[in-house]
Amino acid sequence: MLNTRILDRYIIIKYIVTFLTMLVLFIPVSVLVDLSQKIDNFNQFEVPTSEILWYYYNFVWHFGFILFPIFLFLSVIWFTSKLSSNSEVIAMLGSGISFYRYLRPFLIAALLISIGAFVAGQFIVPTASKNIKEFEFTYLKSSKKDRQTQQLFKQIGEGDFIYLSQFNPTRQLGYNFSYERFEGNRMSSKITARNIRWVEEDTLYRLTDYFKRSFDISGKERIESKTRLDTLMPFTFEDLSPLNYAAQTLTLFELNRFIAKEKESGSPLINRHLLVRHKRWSIMFAAFILTIIGVAVSSFKRRGGIGLNLALGVVLAFLYIFFDKIFEVMVEKSNYTAALAAWIPNLIFGIFSIVILRYAKR
Repeated sequence: MLNTRILDRYIIIKYIVTFLTMLVLFIPVSVLVDLSQKIDNFNQFEVPTSEILWYYYNFVWHFGFILFPIFLFLSVIWFTSKLSSNSEVIAMLGSGISFYRYLRPFLIAALLISIGAFVAGQFIVPTASKNIKEFEFTYLKSSKKDRQTQQLFKQIGEGDFIYLSQFNPTRQLGYNFSYERFEGNRMSSKITARNIRWVEEDTLYRLTDYFKRSFDISGKERIESKTRLDTLMPFTFEDLSPLNYAAQTLTLFELNRFIAKEKESGSPLINRHLLVRHKRWSIMFAAFILTIIGVAVSSFKRRGGIGLNLALGVVLAFLYIFFDKIFEVMVEKSNYTAALAAWIPNLIFGIFSIVILRYAKR
């Protein structure tokens, strides 16, 4: 009988080493591709070398986490195919080990890698994503639409509601401003203005064509109007129009607090924020599902050898990415449930892993 402890240690070490090798091989290629696309901009804006190096340090974490399940999948296919081509799998199973027992060290290795990815994804990658966005804004003058600027509605307190028809983040200027305050079901006041601007040097808001209606308990109305009013407000423009990618830059506990606050205020971006949180968890389970599929696909010799297994692996990997991106777009462009969007790709591939595992066992 084969010593299963030696077998487990052998597979776990080989799996992890192969995974790290994949990272070392592919991430520099991705850095070079990104550099080739941005080199002209770096020269145009005279970006310091130290800042470019700092950007690519963060890029490595960001890119590596996004594609970590794919690297994991290709690693297990490559390593298992080599075992199969050397007839090691046949020897292991022929010694009396069941296929499920043979699969166990692969899952242990996937667990160890997932734990590392979880810590990175919750605490390191968010900071890296924030640094990348700050770099792009500072040096590349990114014109990408990073926030919602039309039809902004926000609850900023228990009975306080803000509305803007349009917001210009560059000028810090909002149009058709409305601020309603309720006490229970009764409106106590309503402020409207043609526009509202943040005046940085005075640290206050300037309202143009200010108009306020106040109502006392008896329902008596009092009206106040001014051509211009400088005042303080219990909110910031960041509260009204947060960055679309804000959730991606927050660590585990910051993200939970941020989502709770956004839910309370009725943010239109809440589904995007929830999707980020769900995907940080679902990506961990994807590692196990893709490991099972990889082992099942690659454990037995076939005429095409390692090349065919890798080709099949690449096709499955791109299918996974395809489903993942399709559901992500559905969340961003509609009211599709974030939880379903994050977990359906895992569900689809989870069912496929069960089917192919039963086939491989036979």
